[in-house]
Amino acid sequence: MPQLTTVHLVRHGEVHNPEGVLYGRAPGYRLSELGRTMADRIGEHFADPVRDVAVVVASPLQRAQETATPLAQRLGLEIRTDDRLIEAANHFEGLTFGVGDGSLRHVRHWPYLWNPFRPSWGEPYREQASRVRAAVDTAREAARGHEAVLVSHQLPIWITRLSAEHRRLWHDPRKRQCSLASVTSLRFDGDRLVGVDYSEPAGDLLPGASTVPGA
Repeated sequence: MPQLTTVHLVRHGEVHNPEGVLYGRAPGYRLSELGRTMADRIGEHFADPVRDVAVVVASPLQRAQETATPLAQRLGLEIRTDDRLIEAANHFEGLTFGVGDGSLRHVRHWPYLWNPFRPSWGEPYREQASRVRAAVDTAREAARGHEAVLVSHQLPIWITRLSAEHRRLWHDPRKRQCSLASVTSLRFDGDRLVGVDYSEPAGDLLPGASTVPGA
């Protein structure tokens, strides 16, 4: 008989980023004080007795590891690191993004903006979906019959959801449903995806949280 398994894709909490740069895969970007509160909220959410989390996995980036830590500590689980959950590669990493004082005012960056469907400025959407779905499959197998929590980043999570729902992968970044510390849940019956859910356990903390345009 097929077993019901849920794999939750969690976006990390708010990052300490006073310069407002697109930090991408750059090392050393930690959670802010508010981000740590968001991580604690994620820990509370999944440590609820009605939950059945058996596996905790995180992107290798510091902000994802820090978001996963409170939950892993509450449940006495080791954080598994999966490189396939890492942030998308981006030409604008380490730069501010915008026309005024941002990188878009420099002509040398314009050639990277020619194709929003791929996209031309970074890792192709299809590659992101493929690697994250592979990480999901690994976690689903490890947690079969239970729940797995995977901490990743906004764009890879959103692209994975679009792929799972058979929607086009190119999109308006302003319309992503993937807020800080949000949970995108993929429900499986055996190996078959049967549903996608979305929730915001830290939704009340979002007002006042900082985000980076284009992130």
